[in-house]
Amino acid sequence: MPLRLLWRNLLAHPIRAALTIGSVAVAVLLVSFLDAFVRGFSAGVDLAAQNRLVVMSQVSLFVDLPLAYEQKIAQVPGVANTCKFQWFGGTHRDRGGFFAQFGVDPTNFRTTYPEVGIVDGDYAVFEQRRDTCLIGRGLAAQYGWKIGDNIPLTSALYPRGRGGDDAWTFTVAAIYEAKVKSFDEQTMYFHFDCLREALEQGVAQGQAGVGVYSVRLQPGAHAETVMGAVDALFENGPQKVRTTTEAEFNRQFVSMMGNVPLLLRSIGGAVLFAIFFAVLNTMMMAGRERTRDLGIMKALGFGDSAVALLLLGESLLLTTLGGLLGALLAVISAPGVMPFVAGMAPGFAIDLRVVLQGLGLAALVGLASGLLPGLRAARLVPVRALREEA
Repeated sequence: MPLRLLWRNLLAHPIRAALTIGSVAVAVLLVSFLDAFVRGFSAGVDLAAQNRLVVMSQVSLFVDLPLAYEQKIAQVPGVANTCKFQWFGGTHRDRGGFFAQFGVDPTNFRTTYPEVGIVDGDYAVFEQRRDTCLIGRGLAAQYGWKIGDNIPLTSALYPRGRGGDDAWTFTVAAIYEAKVKSFDEQTMYFHFDCLREALEQGVAQGQAGVGVYSVRLQPGAHAETVMGAVDALFENGPQKVRTTTEAEFNRQFVSMMGNVPLLLRSIGGAVLFAIFFAVLNTMMMAGRERTRDLGIMKALGFGDSAVALLLLGESLLLTTLGGLLGALLAVISAPGVMPFVAGMAPGFAIDLRVVLQGLGLAALVGLASGLLPGLRAARLVPVRALREEA
């Protein structure tokens, strides 16, 4: 059917058309974001390094391991190096807000994680000065931090001072970027020894130990063999360990929060289901309002398929416009959303596949919503249609 006629019918009720287009746009925007979040959420599992292992307590991730374990793990055949990780759980003293912080061994951190690239500052300064920190590019952009800025943190896990209100202050020595999507840029790393010394000297309170040891394998080493050797090494304590691949560790960490991907996909499906009925209702109303017009068209010689395609085309035009608007909003707003979700979904990104998927779903909703009104229009008898009241 002529596009001019489609536009005329569409603009006959501009408010209703605008609301329908807006609802489809919101649905496509939401589905695109949910899909991108699920991909980012799973990136830590799908893109995990094959040559890294994680050693944690067999009891729980929240039970620390002894410091003496590091040297023993490093002597296991097939281990290239190890790196300590300790969760800090601090918040910014003045500005509030939460972001991830880990105490690490700066000497082994970059060799264990070669996907970390320095974009500003000097990593050597971070290695040499225990009061400094390494922050991600996304975190620096979110808080406006630059090299030399001080970051005051308070931690409920490691309160500092007599009243526990004194701040831990770290100076930004370097800013990193991630070379792979599975490594987020919203994290701060500081010297593990800074935390250890404060606990030993009584300057701070908290549990001494290491949360997990990250182990990088030597080329050609078999992960299963090394995992078995490390687990057997501490079979008699004092703290039994469980060694897993990095992918399995990330999967377990994700599973602690429940089946988030299924929940998000269910939300997206529910939104599409609701939008389908909204568009269907709009097209049924349009079909009833144009009964006389369709009857006149049939009386003038337009066939059943022509009048059916008129309503089907209008439905597709509505949802396509909404899909294009939603896809455009998703692409434009994704960079602004990224800093808020990168901590949980480091691989969050709106790519071409997600945009095309959203447009395809919008077109599918339009096609399904226009079929019923189209079939009704095709079955109209001109005489009866002309008797309908306007």
